[in-house]
Amino acid sequence: MAKQEDLFKNVISHAKEYGYIFASSEIYDGLSAVYDYGQNGAELKKNIKDYWWKSMVQLHQNIVGLDAAILMHPTTWKASGHVDAFNDPLIDNKDSKKRYRADVLVEDYAEKIHQKAEKEIAKARKRFGDAFNEEEFVTTNPRVIRYRKERKEILERLAKSLTEEDLDDVKALIEELEIACPESGSKNWTNVKQFNLMFGTKLGASAETASDLYLRPETAQGIFVNFSNVQKTGRMKIPFGIAQIGKAFRNEIVARQFIFRQREFEQMEMQFFVRPGEELKWFEHWKETRQNWHDSLGLGKENYRFHDHEKMAHYANAATDIEFNFPFGFKELEGIHSRTDFDLKAHEEHSGKKLRFYDPELKENYVPYVIETSIGLDRMFLAVFSSSLKEEQLEDGSSRTVLKLPAVLAPTKAAVLPLVKKDGLPELAQEIIDELKWDLQVQYDEKDAIGRRYRRQDAAGTPFCITVDHESLEDKTVTLRYRDSMEQKRVKISELATLIKEEVDFKKWLK
Repeated sequence: MAKQEDLFKNVISHAKEYGYIFASSEIYDGLSAVYDYGQNGAELKKNIKDYWWKSMVQLHQNIVGLDAAILMHPTTWKASGHVDAFNDPLIDNKDSKKRYRADVLVEDYAEKIHQKAEKEIAKARKRFGDAFNEEEFVTTNPRVIRYRKERKEILERLAKSLTEEDLDDVKALIEELEIACPESGSKNWTNVKQFNLMFGTKLGASAETASDLYLRPETAQGIFVNFSNVQKTGRMKIPFGIAQIGKAFRNEIVARQFIFRQREFEQMEMQFFVRPGEELKWFEHWKETRQNWHDSLGLGKENYRFHDHEKMAHYANAATDIEFNFPFGFKELEGIHSRTDFDLKAHEEHSGKKLRFYDPELKENYVPYVIETSIGLDRMFLAVFSSSLKEEQLEDGSSRTVLKLPAVLAPTKAAVLPLVKKDGLPELAQEIIDELKWDLQVQYDEKDAIGRRYRRQDAAGTPFCITVDHESLEDKTVTLRYRDSMEQKRVKISELATLIKEEVDFKKWLK
């Protein structure tokens, strides 16, 4: 646990030191759970968005994009259920005065039990080697069976209590498990209470006439209220999808873990409209499709797992999370839900407008069912950044800190480094930048010895360094250095753009 905490602290400090993430309004001591993306962070964030958008919209002829407003008619949130049911169960520790999400306390406890089972499996795998039969082991080993049964019972009870809004039983479960305050170790808890997460605001010229509005807590509803607009103007046929990237806001009382849980965040969502009765087929399709997208970035298959929901949202008939192994453990990265026809029907009822599709093949009108894929952009940023940060021991006994970002996402693709700041080398380096900058984000770096500059670019995540030396003036070649392998090779200046573009091309990564 201490090692994980140290790793997470390194991630946070590295993100600041190299211009990725700053505390918001830091000169005024910041604002809790609100962050700004620096010069490198803004580029990485944009590249993640582009990577998602190209795979979701550009590569699918039946998916189109949308950019809906943050402010929406207040009835939207009544229809969606957010006014009545968008709550978190919170519990306070009387001794530490700290507030926690009650469900997260229980889920974290259950995760520790899961990790115990995984340790037993890992020990057996090491002991038996190639002869290890994992399937047989997990179904016969008493400890693994006991751990898994205990975890399942805890999560099922939690889900039942939350579904039935039996908050007394949630507290009773915390007490029975003897869950202590993570900060103080105290087990002196208050009752569990529900807290609505929406931010309220006002619309109007004066306080007397202003209307009550909400900052949207999710981007999905902007898609649902525009269903007919997009379907008719785009002449879309079922099945089809509407994708959106946008800001959302939640008044998180227990915001924590850096950018993992913020009050202002960004979502990348796609709502896929299908025939009723075909939703579970498409649910499986999008589970596989989204996992393939994650795998394409090479962050490690072992860092992902599916977690099926014990407690379904009120609108869903199937739901799973793609969880990622963050420095603080496996947590939700993306949700995939079969939302049935709940949203469109609810908006039909509250608006009085029909939100239906005439299916020419079936010759009937119906309200489509919906499969949702929703990924937190900030969480994806943290997944990419934290899994890419490495401390490597080199053959000569030295070490280096390297940010092995997928090259397709890296903020700066190449740094151009003149060997010395004279003899015409800076001028030639600038000529190379002027040629590359039309297609690639590039950077000029002339300060310090060449080795120190390599290390600095490694730590910043730059996948390529281009070194201009005296030989370059004579034969128009440069040294191209690869961040991950540290391999260096001599290439023609005229070939640089082609070589680097091949390595960072969307097609290479997504195909």
